[in-house]
Amino acid sequence: MINLKEFIKTELKGWKKQEIIGLSIVFVIVFVNALLVKDNIIAVISAVCGILYTIIAGKGKISCYLFGITSTFCYSWLSYDNGLWGNLFLNMCYYLPMQIAGIFEWKKHLKKETKEIIKTTLTLKERFIFCLIAAAACTAAILLLYHLHDSSPVCDGITTVLSILGMYLTVKRCIEQWILWMIVNGLSMIMWFILIMHGAKAYSTFIMWSVYFILAIYFYIQWSKEIKKTGTSK
Repeated sequence: MINLKEFIKTELKGWKKQEIIGLSIVFVIVFVNALLVKDNIIAVISAVCGILYTIIAGKGKISCYLFGITSTFCYSWLSYDNGLWGNLFLNMCYYLPMQIAGIFEWKKHLKKETKEIIKTTLTLKERFIFCLIAAAACTAAILLLYHLHDSSPVCDGITTVLSILGMYLTVKRCIEQWILWMIVNGLSMIMWFILIMHGAKAYSTFIMWSVYFILAIYFYIQWSKEIKKTGTSK
């Protein structure tokens, strides 16, 4: 039987002062923006849960998946509403089941004292294979989405493929996930900015991807430091 009070207490451990301040500032920006531009409520919920998922995942806490699953449902609706079929397929057919799988996978690799996951890194050979798979899959996805008249086939195709690989690396606790997320988040920022310029009311979604981009850089640095100390490899 899980002790809910102890679980919450454990999950809140290890937060740095700058992380709390930064997260508070981001949420103020999201909510003020939502009020000023009358943003889509689904976009706001998606942004809040998505940001919480990313920062808690970066800290290696298993509770991140609770927010990730909520964000996945919200973002799927936004993708459907804006004709981003690649992102819709990605979230409902891959992200959702992978996040559920992530809960069980992470439970097997938690540090006893902090209840944080043990971080890992790919070998040089595995990195090379991932690059080849990513290049081939991105090309195929872009061509398919062009055929399906996707509103942003290049960005949607690349972000879809790299997100699939990134989510796999997230479940496997590999630091290389943050490199993929930097690319995905940067392209997603561009994609949603273009959609906003064409009338889509999803300003919170653009802010969300901007925050994701910054967090990917931040946690890549943090994980690098930890892996160098522990020498953990996959």
